[in-house]
Amino acid sequence: MVRRLFWQLGYSLLIFLGVATLIFNLFYLLPADPARMLTDQREDENQLKAIRQQYGLNLPIPVQYLLFINDLSPLSYYNNQSNISLLRASERGIHSVKLMEFGNNAYVGIKWPYLRQSFQYKGVEVASLIKTRFFNTLILALSAFTIAFSLGVIMGLFAGIYQNTWIDKAITLISTAGMGLPSFVSAILAAWIFAFLLHSYTGLNITGNLWEWDDLGEARTIRWKNLILPALTLGIRPLSVITQMMRSSYLEQSTMPYVLTAISKGLTYRTIALKHILPNALNPVVSVSSSWMASMLAGSVFVEYIFGWNGIGKLVVESATTLDLPVLMGCVLTFSAVFIVVNVLTDLLYRWLDPTISSD
Repeated sequence: MVRRLFWQLGYSLLIFLGVATLIFNLFYLLPADPARMLTDQREDENQLKAIRQQYGLNLPIPVQYLLFINDLSPLSYYNNQSNISLLRASERGIHSVKLMEFGNNAYVGIKWPYLRQSFQYKGVEVASLIKTRFFNTLILALSAFTIAFSLGVIMGLFAGIYQNTWIDKAITLISTAGMGLPSFVSAILAAWIFAFLLHSYTGLNITGNLWEWDDLGEARTIRWKNLILPALTLGIRPLSVITQMMRSSYLEQSTMPYVLTAISKGLTYRTIALKHILPNALNPVVSVSSSWMASMLAGSVFVEYIFGWNGIGKLVVESATTLDLPVLMGCVLTFSAVFIVVNVLTDLLYRWLDPTISSD
């Protein structure tokens, strides 16, 4: 298991490096000029030249890429007297633990990945913007995943137990419709039906955040009701997938020889279903659910924007609108890192649920 964990960590780092390289090529090769974004399209060539030098935009693309990876890497090289501003850690507020010094100003150190500063919010670090909104997105994703997984397992279990009955057909119809419904469509429908047409009965709002400030802006209160519609909307598609997967896995396990053995011992079907079939049927469901847990963070973009949920998804839309490349790149890298971590944890959980899998 330990060897497997180290192998996965190394493989995950390579994947993250590939994602970072792809993101750099996509955004830094755009025809848009980041320097002009920082000056609000003003035609001051001296100011543009100073900004390009400050952010390293005047350097060759390969050099910019190496500096980008240097900022992302926990093990980095900096020189506070370098002609390249992106190598002067002291001026950029980068704090690291020095491991090896080269003279008085150059060194190799360990630090947290540095995502640079926002173009739109001048002087504000991207990591700070993401940190303030990540909690909201995490709450939304976990709530949606909890709803999708719990209801999906129950609905799939009932569909498998009552195979070819009206219960099975109704659950299959609902799950099929949910899989074909895009998140932004279901979000608009949910907001229109439950927050507009039925507002007098539900009391739900079309837009709203987890925290709301009072009229004087002095105190804030948590509004759990604003979480209901975004969580339900975000959980519709994974709920449908988990339901279908659970049904198929249950039917497959119900034909295994150990089920006949349990029946011959006089066990009730309820006991067989809950204590024998269900644990084995959950293995592929857990594997599929994990990928949805990670993708919920990326899929929250449209849901957060429509419902006004102040999370990373909404931040992605805002940064894409203003072409705030550091923020946009930071959000995508955050989604990628979460996806990789969830996949590693899922693999370990999958092997724990099924010890017969090789641990090499």
